Amino acid sequence: MRARITSIVWLVAVCGAGLAAGSNGDLITPAMEDGSPAAGRRVRQVAAEYAGTNVHHALYLPVDWKPGGRYPVIVEYTGNKFPPSHSTGQVKDANLGYGISGGEGFIWVVMPCVAVGGEENAVTWWGDRQATVDYCKTNLPRVCAEFGGDLENLFVCGFSRGAIAASYIGLADDEIASFWKGMFTHDHFDGERQWNYPDSDRESALQRLARLRGRPVLVSSTRASAIRDNYLIDHRDLAAFTFLDVPTKQLFAIPEGPYRHPHMDLWMHRESRYRQQARQWLQLALQ
Repeated sequence: MRARITSIVWLVAVCGAGLAAGSNGDLITPAMEDGSPAAGRRVRQVAAEYAGTNVHHALYLPVDWKPGGRYPVIVEYTGNKFPPSHSTGQVKDANLGYGISGGEGFIWVVMPCVAVGGEENAVTWWGDRQATVDYCKTNLPRVCAEFGGDLENLFVCGFSRGAIAASYIGLADDEIASFWKGMFTHDHFDGERQWNYPDSDRESALQRLARLRGRPVLVSSTRASAIRDNYLIDHRDLAAFTFLDVPTKQLFAIPEGPYRHPHMDLWMHRESRYRQQARQWLQLALQ
């Protein structure tokens, strides 16, 4: 199958308006807290295998969640710890999945990168890569079984390191790759450049991306067109790629409140035609 490759055009968003909390209508991501999951609440969870450690994931149930319901799921990986953009690398500080969903209609899970030794989450790069892959394989089905996640509508996403993780972790083998209905990334993409960790070369990345088998992928970035033209244009048979250039310097008066750097995962917290386009892509991918 030869999948299509497109540049996204302006469309009217069809998902809900979301939860506006700021004085200017911007979304504010719920803080992660200890306690029991509930609609509109984001909680810290520790898997049984990691009891007694600081390895954990974050679970958010949408405001419209009800027991017995069925909900699509967004799985997110965070960026590296990067002080200039206030990225901490911690699961509690993820924002991308909340921005695209607006807190409604989707269960949102932020998965960890498990540090070598299995005692804490890694805030920079992958820690123990296999443990990180296995964590998702084990805990995503658990979350879905307990809270009504729709196994036919699972999306993997991430910002910066997390954008690479969507493939480097999320397509690491056939089993984990089979989970996903689609993928969306912001700023960076697996194979776009080589990094200082194993199998970051383009050939290895393309082997991972081949596991998509034509499924939808949204590549958003301040330079998505460059990722397309310099890399993915030659591999458009791998997925149904859509590209979205997001001019964060035009959307925000950087530095402005929490928007400290153009390289950010908060860009969908403010209404814009770019957020509308991303949400439209997600709704179309659900069909």
